[in-house]
Amino acid sequence: QVQLIESGGGLVQAGDSLRLSCAASGLTFSTYGMGWFRQAPGKEREFVTSVWSGGSKLYADSVKGRVTISRDNAKNTVYLQMNSLKPEDTAVYYCAANALGIGRSGGAEYWGKGTLVTVSS
Repeated sequence: QVQLIESGGGLVQAGDSLRLSCAASGLTFSTYGMGWFRQAPGKEREFVTSVWSGGSKLYADSVKGRVTISRDNAKNTVYLQMNSLKPEDTAVYYCAANALGIGRSGGAEYWGKGTLVTVSS
């Protein structure tokens, strides 16, 4: 059974940094593309960033330059480092995994339950 468990969310102030983690189990982590999506209140879920099994990375224009995705295959964990957070970054952040990689369209085989990030102004 595949599980993706996010952690690291919380309440921060604008300008702060935060690092989210997603621990994966039940899959051959190193062969999967991993990604992060977010859903703000009243909005649709949107792509944030992804990293392919080979290490290539993709970022949404809205976060480019402020976030970094990384993966530790030894720990079966993917990270999302977010800097210079803005109130509009407030959302539930979801981890996703897909054997064929994750692009901006949002398709993924497996999803975590999400972790809430709230950025106050």
